[in-house]
Parts: sequence; structure tokens; C-alpha cells
Amino acid sequence: MTESPLTLAGDFDAPSRQDWETEVLRVLNRRRPEGKELSIEQAMKRLTTTTVDGLAIDPLYTRDDRDLGHPGVTPFTRGASLRTGAIHAWDITQLHEDPDAAFSNAAVLADLTRGATSLWLRVDPDAIAAADVAGVLAGVFPELARLRVSSRTDQDAAARALAAFWRASGKADQVGGNLGLDALGHAALTGEPPEFGPQREWVGTTLTEFGKARAIAVDSLVYDDAGAGDVDVLAFAIASGVEYLRDLEATGIAPAEAFRTIAFRVPANADQFMTIARLRALRRLWARVGEVSGVPAGARGAVQLAVTSWRMITRDDPWVNLLRGTIATFAAAAGGAESITVLPHDTAWGLPTDFSRRMARNIQLLAAEESNLGRVADPAGGSWYVESLTDQLAGRAWARFGEIEAAGGMTAALADGRVAEWIDATVAARGVRLANRRQPITGVSMFPAVNETPLDVRPRPESPVFGGLAPRRDSEVFEGLRDRVAAADPQPQVFLACLGARRDFGPREQFTANVLQVAGIGHPSSEGGTASEIVAQVRATGARIVILCSSAKVYAAQAIEVASALKDAGVATVLIAGRRTETGADNAAEVIDGEIFDGMDVAGFLAGTLDELGVDR
Repeated sequence: MTESPLTLAGDFDAPSRQDWETEVLRVLNRRRPEGKELSIEQAMKRLTTTTVDGLAIDPLYTRDDRDLGHPGVTPFTRGASLRTGAIHAWDITQLHEDPDAAFSNAAVLADLTRGATSLWLRVDPDAIAAADVAGVLAGVFPELARLRVSSRTDQDAAARALAAFWRASGKADQVGGNLGLDALGHAALTGEPPEFGPQREWVGTTLTEFGKARAIAVDSLVYDDAGAGDVDVLAFAIASGVEYLRDLEATGIAPAEAFRTIAFRVPANADQFMTIARLRALRRLWARVGEVSGVPAGARGAVQLAVTSWRMITRDDPWVNLLRGTIATFAAAAGGAESITVLPHDTAWGLPTDFSRRMARNIQLLAAEESNLGRVADPAGGSWYVESLTDQLAGRAWARFGEIEAAGGMTAALADGRVAEWIDATVAARGVRLANRRQPITGVSMFPAVNETPLDVRPRPESPVFGGLAPRRDSEVFEGLRDRVAAADPQPQVFLACLGARRDFGPREQFTANVLQVAGIGHPSSEGGTASEIVAQVRATGARIVILCSSAKVYAAQAIEVASALKDAGVATVLIAGRRTETGADNAAEVIDGEIFDGMDVAGFLAGTLDELGVDR
């Protein structure tokens, strides 16, 4: 201890925004010619990022004078409850969907004895059978572990199976969890009209028999899996919840009672700050719904079950999924989720193994028990970046919710194809970012692993085919390219003609090789040499496509000569890593067929290359 407090940075003057802008302009204008310097407005525009949803991310955020409110009080932006410092501030919820009942029961008990506090069973023909639910849960004390079910095919059967287990335990008034009803989510997946009848009955049953449990889980995962953006995920969740409130009120269940039976299943992904803002914004929106519905202020908080996004999971280089799951877990916990489920890293390969379930469980245990993350209420509160994202998300989602209401509600928006159109527009915009790697996927579209060893997992049973929103993972377009190459015989290859010394061609050779490795295309290369020597090496490999790699200085001296020699030797396509203008030749476009550069459509280029090489789709 010292007599005077420690003042970090106390010996430095506090910089002003003007000071910061001066430094920004100094950096951005460093190499610009006199008279062509950027203004601060132009610089800010260049430094501002726009998300696929149209949200603006500024380069600098500063303190403002808003009232941030407090955790545990309306509008619940900062948390639906006040954390009291407990280690386990959220449910560590493990998902089980293995159809082998004995195997699943052993896995369930292992999870509960090794740190999990809650269970989620998927009840479907390709997962756990409704008749096996009791067997899978044998040995589980439902008054100690929250239990949740969901189903893509028969939500009523899944609810009946869990309710029967609760009743048989003799502790029905003490159990917690969720029966997994979501008529609109089911309709979105299957393309069939929603059936509210069973849901109404289960809400009534829950209120009378299972007072600590909830009947409805508004599942926004179905929209996230299909490619919906953050704004639409929130809007669809709120619109579904409002439709349920109206439907239940028509049967005599007041909104205040209905609020007690509704929870939200929300995606958490590797966009850390967006995930935090998504959870905070949903609570704010749902609190507003509760306010206009007459729900008492203290009961308006949204209970959120965060699940790491299936759409962000990759098949290739699956170990990176552990990092994605870790970031998503941190974000979900910092965002105040009441329950978190981490999908195992081998999810895209097949059924999880003991090891992958252990890793998924321990990611949460590390965050809760070793990092003490759960002891802090709203750790992101007061981050002006997070506050801005929360405001933008809430405002735009509320506007979209208004469009849905104007169209007649969520049922009508699903039926007339409006929801699918919005999602398709986002998927198309995101597809451009994925293809040109503005939205990179580590281990897949960037820094792909070479000669991966397939994971040893049991395959998943064949799943039913649905007629509604189709799920799609972000990495599928690149995985499809890898599959084409893996099935090809002989293996496709593109020759890299590296001109000059390694200091000249090294960076562009590395960049080009990385692009080709995204699809697994082989890339033999030459290093230096004359045009005739390079032609001889290309002929020895039989390559039909050659990419020149070097610096602008070397291109100006050698590129046209080498490219012309390759074309005369019968090479079908000659490309250049960089720009044709670097050759300084007027006829560059006549002998060099295309360019490889940062920001290009990598997915399109690779698909076209495989087509040219005759690789089957």
C-alpha cells in the first residue's frame, strides 16, 4: 500500500479528439501526393466499417453522458437479474442428440458429474427417441439439474416425454427447464402452417404443474442457421414472442403469466462484441414488449439460452472451432445469458465423442470457475462501442419488427415468404464477403490446413428433409471446393512461375499458394530462371494454368517475355499475382489472362479454375 493512489498515465496529457484526428490524417496521408490529402471526413469514412446488416462500426468511441441503468432492473439491457458473485452465474447446458439411449445416458451422467449443471435433449427420429427420454435421463435428479427438450419433428411428443419424467420423479413442483414448444420456429423449419394448440395446452400445464419451468423456447437458431443477420434474428424472436402473447391472451392467459413461460434460444458466435450486444438488445426489446403489454416492471426480463452458432462451425480444420466456441462462450457470459450450450468442435463431422463433449463442457468451466467471468454483472457495460452496437441493433430490430407487425405478424411474414426473402438477401450479401474474404474463416478460407487427418467419429443418422428455411454453414462453399479436389484423379495443380530472387517473389508466392490451398489445389513452382527454363519446368508437370509471382520491378523486366513463352508452349491460361499494369506493357492483357489479388472473389476464382481443369462438380 502507498500513501498516494497510483494514477496510471498520470504524467501524460489527456489527448483530445482533435489530437487523435491529427494523428489519423498523418498516417493516412503519409504517402499521398501533395494536394491529394484526405480530409478528416474522408478519413473517417474509410475507417468506418459497415456490417452485413448495415450497422456502422466507427473507428473511435468516446464517453457520453447517457444513463446506463443497472443490472437486474428494467429495461434489463444490463442483465435480467443481478449477479451475486456466484461462480455459476449461468447454466452449463450440454446438448445430447445421440440415438443410442444407453450411450446417451452414460454421457448425460458423465456431464453432470463433471461440471455440467443442465441438460438439453433433442428428440427426433435422427436423435433421441421420445420413448427413450426416461431411459436417457435415468439417474438424473430433475430438482437439481434443469432439463430442456427440443424437436424438429414433433414438439408435442418431446414435451410429453419430459413432462412424464418430471411427474414420475415426484418433484414436479421443483423442476426447472423448458418443454421446448415453438410453433413458429417449427413452421419456419418445416414450411408448414404453425399449430398453436399443443403449445397453448403446455403453457397451461406448466403454469399449474411445473411452476419453476417454462413451456416455450422461442428458437431464433432456426433463422441463424438459415443465414439471417443479427437484426433479423432479434426481430423474428420478438415478433414470435408477441404473437405467442396474443395467442395465449385469447385463451385467458394474461401477458404477465405468459411472460413466465417464455424463454429465448439465441445464437452466440465468434463476433464477440456483436454477440454481447445481441443479448443486451434482446432484453431491452422484450422489456419494451412487456411494458406495453402491462407486465409488471420486475417481470419483463428475457431469459436467454445462448447456443454457439452452428452456422459458424467448420468441417475443415475443426480444431479452430474450439477457439470459436471459447470466444462465443465469453461473449454469451458477458452478455448475460442464463444458459450457455457449446456445440462440440466435431459437430460438422458427426456425433460428438467423449473428448469433444469434454472440451465443450470445459470451455464453460474455465470461463466460470477459473476466469470467474460469472461473478461480474454486465462487464461490457460502459464500453461505448458495445453501447453503440446495442443501440443500433435494438433500433433496427424494432424497425424490422414494425414491418412484420404491419404485414400481419410473424405467421403472415413466414407464409408470404417475406422472412425467407430477408434472409436470402442477407445470405447473398454475406456470400460476397465470404467469397472475397472480407469475412475470413480461419483454417478454411484463410490459412487452410494441408493434408488434414479426418476425425474418427460416428456418422449422424440421416435427418428428415424439411420444406422450410434451409440451414447452411458459412464454410460450405469452400468445403465443396475441397471435396471436388479430393475426388479428382489426377489431383489438379496450378504452376507458380516465381520470377527473380526470393526477396522479389516470396510474398506473392505465399499469398497465391494460400489461395490455391483453400481448395487443396497443388502448386508446383519454379524459382528464378529464364523463360525457356520456366517453360521446361511447366511442361514437366503438365500444368495447364500458370501464375506469375514477383514484384512490380521484376514484372516490368520479365513478365511479358515469360508469359508469351508459356502461351507459345501451349499453356492455356497465364495469370499474374498482382496487377497486369505492373508490367508496364500495353499488351499485357493480350498475354496475361487474369489477376490474383487481395480482395478478389476467391471462391469464384477457385471454382472457375477447377472447371477449367475439368474437375467434376
